[in-house]
This record gives sequence, structure tokens and C-alpha cells, in this order.
Amino acid sequence: MEESRTFLLAKGVLKGASESGADTEVIHLADQDLCFCQHCQACHKKILQCTEDDSIPAILNKMIEADGIILASPNYINQVTALMKALFDRSTHFIHCKRLMDKYVAGVISSGSGEDKQVLDYIKHYAHICGAQFSGGVAACERSVEEKIDQAYQLGKKLVEDIKAKKVFSDQMKIIEASRDHFKELIQLRKDEWPEEYAYWQDKGWL
Repeated sequence: MEESRTFLLAKGVLKGASESGADTEVIHLADQDLCFCQHCQACHKKILQCTEDDSIPAILNKMIEADGIILASPNYINQVTALMKALFDRSTHFIHCKRLMDKYVAGVISSGSGEDKQVLDYIKHYAHICGAQFSGGVAACERSVEEKIDQAYQLGKKLVEDIKAKKVFSDQMKIIEASRDHFKELIQLRKDEWPEEYAYWQDKGWL
């Protein structure tokens, strides 16, 4: 992993966050046991339960426990890696119940082309549909990663500042609230099929 250009850029973000007072942890998805989502809906019926026995439930719990999440991926054909997409696909409960509400996400991308806006936008979209606000992103062509290290460092500091200040991005919150309104209707419609998610919404006072 030390040779990874993406990880080199991500380490800049981690350094900025750490020097701003954050406790950080790194999870390399390539080192984990990851299975694909089978759309069994077990995680909607019983929160965070899954028929697949792998590393993803533990990763999702760590995401819930965190105040901020840095999502770092190489850009393969204008998308995050299959490993990261597998994680996203297995986190649909996060989308239904906005489990990343009040959290902040930062994105880190490297590629051969340097054409990375689409992928950062996708990470931002994922943050929003899970309830999180997007503090920002950093991207670099693999040949110029070193030139972006300071930008990555500043992003790490900003991520922690946003968390400490409980910063509200009003334009982002409109998107998040619109998504929550959509799922409110769905959760009510399928309350008998997804009893624990329905109970979660009741406990949050969203119904």
C-alpha cells in the first residue's frame, strides 16, 4: 500500500486531520474480505444484519462511530474501484436511515488522466444520500500527486474544523433533507417489511 499514489494523497489528508486533533484509523479495503450485495434486504428488516459473513458489517459500524470519513479511491474508468462500490452497495441501510447524518465526508482520488471531477461528485452524492455533508475533495493525476500534498493536508484540517464547528452547508442540507423526505414515504409504505428501520425512524422522531 505504500506504493499507492491514492494512499500517498490520502496520507496528506490524514496528517492534516491528525495535527488538528483527530484520532484517525486507516482501513484498506484491499486487505478486507468483501462480498457483493445480494439484495436480500436483511439489513432493512434487522438493522446492520447481513447474510454475507465478511468484513463489511464491522466497517459500517466504524463509519457510524466516526465523526468524519475520508473516502479514498483510484479512478478506474470514471468511477471508484469495485471494492469501494461493493462497500457502498452493502450500506443501503445508511441511505434508508441517513445513518451518516451529522457526519462529514472528504474525498480523495488519483488517476492516470487527472479527469476526476465525476468521481469526486459521486463520492459527494454518496455522502448526501447517507445524510453526511461533504467537506471537500482532492484529486490528482498520478504523476503530480506530490504537488497536491499540501492541498490534501489543508483538506484534512478543514474536515476537522467542519466537525468541530458543526458547520452547516445550507445547499447540501437541502439535498439531504429532500432525500430524507423521499425515504420517509418509503419507510412508512414498507414498515411491515422493514420493521427495525421503521422503528429507527420513530426513535429519531422523523415520522
